[in-house]
This record gives sequence, structure tokens and C-alpha cells, in this order.
Amino acid sequence: MSDRALRGTGLVLAVLGVAVAGYLVYVHYAGIDPVCNIAHGCHKVQTSQYADLAGVPVALLGLVGYVILLGALLAPGEPARMLAALVALVGFGFSAYLTYRELFTIDAICQWCVASAILMTGLAIVCTWRLLRTPVPAAAAD
Repeated sequence: MSDRALRGTGLVLAVLGVAVAGYLVYVHYAGIDPVCNIAHGCHKVQTSQYADLAGVPVALLGLVGYVILLGALLAPGEPARMLAALVALVGFGFSAYLTYRELFTIDAICQWCVASAILMTGLAIVCTWRLLRTPVPAAAAD
């Protein structure tokens, strides 16, 4: 897969992530329940003690992460690729932790959180693959 295709895939995933996280930030601050096909699952997750980290909504942290990923995917160069991979891998790890909490502590599933976790997993794969497949410049290899 070419760098252009990986970058394009990453951009699509990041835009979708902004949409999902943006929606969750909106419902958080509007004080409404998210639309949910799972009976009371989203409400239970969104009102749990794990919905905030040090007083900051987890959805807002996700939105910031997706926006950083968008910027890093749009920027040229190795530092941008490294930043994208780092943010995506941290996001993946945090999403895995939150999914664990949904399943084994909160005992509820939020479809929006699952969607975000899937998007972040895809971004971790794409951004890491993009970083690892980038050829090292000849001067740096010496």
C-alpha cells in the first residue's frame, strides 16, 4: 500500500473519529443521552466514573486526539509521521482500557465508544504501518 493510500485512509478514519468524538462531546455538555441502540448502555457508560479523567470528559480527550491526528496526517515529514503513530498508539491503548472497563466494570457497552475504539485501532495500524514503511534517508542511514 502506498504512502498516499495510507495517508488517505488515515484521514478518513480521523475525520470519522472527529465526528464520533464531537458528537459525544456535544451530548456531554448538552446534558442529554446519546442516541443508542443498546438499551441504557450508552447512558450507563457516559455517566460512569470512567467517563471523566481528572474532571475532563474522555470524549473531549478523544476529540483532541483525533484533531491532532488529522493535523499530523496532513503535515509532511518524518516528525509528523512519528507524532501520528504515537498519538494513535496511545489512543489505541486508552481505548482498550476503556473497553475493558465497559465490559468488566461498568457492565455496559456504548456503541459510540465501540465505534471510536474501532476507528482508533484502524488509525494505530495505518499510522504505525505508514511510519515503519517510510524509507530512511541515505544520510541518516550512515
